[in-house]
Amino acid sequence: MSTVLSIADVERDTGLSKDTLRMWERRYGFPQPRRDALGERSYAPEQVEKLRLIRRLMDAGHRPGRLVPCPMDELRTLLGAGGPAQRAPGATAAAPSGPAAEGSDEVQGLIALLRSHDAAALRQALAVAQARHGLRGFVIEVVAPMARRVGEAWLHGELRIFEEHLFTECVQATLHAALGNLPAHAGRPRVLLATLPGEPHGLGLLMAQTVLSLEGCACMSLGTQVPLDDIVAATASWDAEVVALSVTGCQKRNLVLASLAQLRTLLPAGVALWVGGAAPALGRRALEGVLRVAALEEIPEAVQAWRSA
Repeated sequence: MSTVLSIADVERDTGLSKDTLRMWERRYGFPQPRRDALGERSYAPEQVEKLRLIRRLMDAGHRPGRLVPCPMDELRTLLGAGGPAQRAPGATAAAPSGPAAEGSDEVQGLIALLRSHDAAALRQALAVAQARHGLRGFVIEVVAPMARRVGEAWLHGELRIFEEHLFTECVQATLHAALGNLPAHAGRPRVLLATLPGEPHGLGLLMAQTVLSLEGCACMSLGTQVPLDDIVAATASWDAEVVALSVTGCQKRNLVLASLAQLRTLLPAGVALWVGGAAPALGRRALEGVLRVAALEEIPEAVQAWRSA
C-alpha cells in the first residue's frame, strides 16, 4: 500500500465504521489522519495497518480502549499469542491446522491466481489440486493452509476484502461440487451442522462437512447464523445424533460460551455437541457436555469415539 486512503477506503478495508474512526480520533488521539483543504481525512498506510491489527484483536474479544494506545509491536505480540485471531473475516472459519506449509509452491500458486482476479483459472486450479490430493487431502493440505495464508495477507494489507471474498466463493463452489458427487450416506452419526447467531463465516463449516461425509456420516448443514431454537428444532425433526458448530474469532468470548452453554441445556442429553473453529474462547476452558474438535484432522477420531461409545 503506497498511497493514503480516504476514510471510506479505510472503512471498507478494516471493517471499522467512519463513526468509530472519528470517535477514536477524538478520544484516543489515534488514528491521526491528514486533512486536505476541504477538511477531508486521509490515512497513511502504517495507520491503516495498525487499524487492521486492532480490528482483529477486537474480533478476538479485546477492548479497543486497551488496544488503541498500544504500539504496533505490542499489538503484533498480542495477536500472535491469540493465534486464531490472525484470520480474515471469511477465511477465519476455516483455519484448523494442517500438515501442509502455508508457504508451499502449490498454495503460493493458488494465491497468485487469486491476486490476478481470474476466478475461472482459480477454480480450475482448485479442481486440479483436488484431483491430485483426493478430497480429504485437498481440504486438509490445500484449503486449510491457503485459508491461513489469505488471512495473513489480508491482515498485512496484501489482499483486499473483495479478494478474500473471491477466495471463499471459489473454494466453496469447489467443495459444494465435490460434495454433490459423493454417494449419499445414511451412516451414523447423523450430524447437523450450523453456526451460532452472529457467526457469518461458513467455510470452516463446509470443510468439516466434507470430512464428516468422507467418514460416512449423514450430514445436514443449516449454514450460518442459525437461532438456537431452530438448531434444537432441526435436531429433533431430523433425528440428529450430533450437532457440530463452527465458531471463529469474530464473536466475543462470553457470548460464545453463553450460547454453547444454553444450547447444551436445550439439546437432549443423548445428542452430542461438537464445536470447532478459531474462536479463542474455545481453548480457555472446557464446557461440560461440549466436545472441542480443534482441527479437521481430529474429526475422524471424534467420529470413531462416538461409534465406539
